[in-house]
Amino acid sequence: MSLLNDLINLNLSEVTNKVIAEYIWIGGSGMDLRSKARTLTGTESDPSKLPKWNYDGSSTGQAPGEDSEVILYPQAIFPDPFRRGKNILVMCDAYTPAGEPIPTNKRYNAAKVFSKPEVVAEEPWYGIEQEYTLLQKDVKWPYGWPVGGFPGPQGPYYCGIGADKAFGREIVDAHYKACLYAGINISGINGEVMPGQWEYQVGPALGISSGDQLWVSRYILERITEIAGVVVSFDPKPIPGDWNGAGAHTNYSTKSMREDGGYEVIKKAIDKLGLRHKEHIAAYGEGNERRLTGKHETADINTFLWGVANRGASIRVGRDTEKAGKGYFEDRRPASNMDPYVVTSMIADTTILWKA
Repeated sequence: MSLLNDLINLNLSEVTNKVIAEYIWIGGSGMDLRSKARTLTGTESDPSKLPKWNYDGSSTGQAPGEDSEVILYPQAIFPDPFRRGKNILVMCDAYTPAGEPIPTNKRYNAAKVFSKPEVVAEEPWYGIEQEYTLLQKDVKWPYGWPVGGFPGPQGPYYCGIGADKAFGREIVDAHYKACLYAGINISGINGEVMPGQWEYQVGPALGISSGDQLWVSRYILERITEIAGVVVSFDPKPIPGDWNGAGAHTNYSTKSMREDGGYEVIKKAIDKLGLRHKEHIAAYGEGNERRLTGKHETADINTFLWGVANRGASIRVGRDTEKAGKGYFEDRRPASNMDPYVVTSMIADTTILWKA
């Protein structure tokens, strides 16, 4: 095994100018990440200069067998924390050979929203709180829980320490450092209310880069849990009953909100979000109705409610924002399995472009 590790950790830059590029894309379910690697000559920081590639879309549920070729367009480049050196991760989106975005390519429409002059001028910032649950591989039961049984009730686990409260910290810390290595603006981690559940935050990130960074952070997490022999779940309510679900709270601000008088802009934006509540809920993740029950720090899925420092609201405004008269707000509705391209662009569309 030591020889195998030595080979895995070979420093290619000592002997060649070739690098390995891991192309990443989103599969047919909208949540399954796929990737494959290719060799490139020399380094490149501009994704538009990387070669396009193709894959068999019939094997990912994205194309019929008789016309299965799907084309990958490189969109964002990140240093590879697994191969290290000059090797890279490449976030891609997917197109037909004719250049049309395939139906599961949600980045394409998001990029159009973020390229609108009105949106560009507002410089939308996002900070996404990604919650997830670690599961035991063979039984699909939360990591650290007795098989077929339950730990003690919720209370001591949120930000808890100790072998009887924090399950999987080595995975969480490995992911934290790997994201920093990759240039992802991961801003923190914490243990969550349900044991075996954790959260990390990505942001602030500007516009489309928020979605790119969150998807690559998920990819890195999946790879690390693969190595650890643990399964990561983004299900919004992995365990029924009196256990917290998993969300992807999305913090948001525009330039106007961050400037003096921004609190009035925030309130107008929240009013617009309330008018399109049903449309947002429909786009905020599968199975969210199991999570948004009005319990466990959520608002009921059919109710739109906002408040200052209210974690049972659809939209929460922080005390600091209220006091300063400017800042940001938190949309607490998105589920942990939401598509960040969809959620971030929809928030921008509703609050900046949509005329109520």
